[in-house]
Amino acid sequence: MHANVTEVHEVDLLQDKAPAFVEALLESRRAGRGLSLGDVVAMAAALERLIFDESLSLLQVAYALNGQSAAERLGAGELHEVLSSYLMMFEMGARANITDAPRHRAVKDAMASAGGSWPLLVEFEQAAVHNYDFESYHRTNPFVARQYSFGEASRVVEGLARDYGKWQNTECRQMRQELEELDPDGSGRVPLRTFYSQPEAADYQFTESVDYLRQIGALDEATSSVRISNYMVGPSNCIARSTYYSVCCLSDCEGLLNELEGKIKAPTATPGRIMSAVRNLTASPDMRLPLTAAEARLRDIAGHNGGEVPLHGRLFAEFLHHAFPADCPYPHLAEDAAALSPAHWSSGRATASEEERRQHVEAAPEDRQQAERAPSTAWSDEEVLPVLEAPRRARGAWSGAARSAAQAAAALAVLRIAMSGWRAARGAAGGAGKQGLVLPLRA
Repeated sequence: MHANVTEVHEVDLLQDKAPAFVEALLESRRAGRGLSLGDVVAMAAALERLIFDESLSLLQVAYALNGQSAAERLGAGELHEVLSSYLMMFEMGARANITDAPRHRAVKDAMASAGGSWPLLVEFEQAAVHNYDFESYHRTNPFVARQYSFGEASRVVEGLARDYGKWQNTECRQMRQELEELDPDGSGRVPLRTFYSQPEAADYQFTESVDYLRQIGALDEATSSVRISNYMVGPSNCIARSTYYSVCCLSDCEGLLNELEGKIKAPTATPGRIMSAVRNLTASPDMRLPLTAAEARLRDIAGHNGGEVPLHGRLFAEFLHHAFPADCPYPHLAEDAAALSPAHWSSGRATASEEERRQHVEAAPEDRQQAERAPSTAWSDEEVLPVLEAPRRARGAWSGAARSAAQAAAALAVLRIAMSGWRAARGAAGGAGKQGLVLPLRA
């Protein structure tokens, strides 16, 4: 199957949040010539501006909750209180109280007293201030106490927003390590009974329901197991969310694909060229597929696509999953794309009941043996491509609708790249630490 694919989150952003001039770029104003590099840069800049403006609004709330005026300069201690409030509200998202100052301060004091991850959050915030101080030391008087204007505080917040995802991803890596220790054979899968049977003293309790795991592509039905890579980028592992982006666990597959793109420098390539690049990846674990099986599968994919393998198609994503199962998610074709958004699983909808978890833990031995004997490498023939390009002889005769669809898909793909520095999702619904955007392709 070939189809035009877009990310639901990005479509919603363009429809509901982007300025009118961004919409114009996708419509009639550029319909005659497509999107230029300048158009794409303008769209990326607009998105960055939207994100930054939202951060400034939250910073203003943090000032007010701490009894500070944006017109006054703050000392280092006062700035610390404002920035820690900003980060706390950012993490809490819609649950954050932005009007009751006494309650906000009480919650913040309670979090500080409880310890937990609060000291790490404070350390992250203080490091951002120290970095700003170092970058701007030549503009300050070393003989007077440091004072910060709202503009300076906003520049610190810009750094916090930019770096938060990667900083938070350390907890994601700890969770992934825990899951890999539950993987009996290094297949990138955890048996469902093991997934649900962690002792109370374990660092992570995995409670997501089978329905949730199935809808996000993390459930391997054939082996009754959980795909680690799909689970890690699932919406339950998003810890913060703004209007325009979410902070979720980063996909390790992006690094592999980025390196492949850098080596190949083309959207498609022959099976031989791809195998040469895959064998020479510098940041990858050992490939689990035997070389002969990998080469045969790439030839099959090329057979579906005119002799070359599209690097951004669903079949190649499936190849990467089977080659590096712990790093690359299985490209699940979700029936309802909304299932990949954090909001869809709010209010505990992703959590399995104790009875459901117990049933899988106590599954009959014969059922477990049958699942363990099921093959872990099953290939499909369902191809999905980001953009369906017309044959060369017909390019001049594209209809306006087809041209607009291709332009929109291309623009959204570029926006995804622009958002990569801001991503990471979400309103945590049963996992643990997190960040990065959900990347499995879907129709």
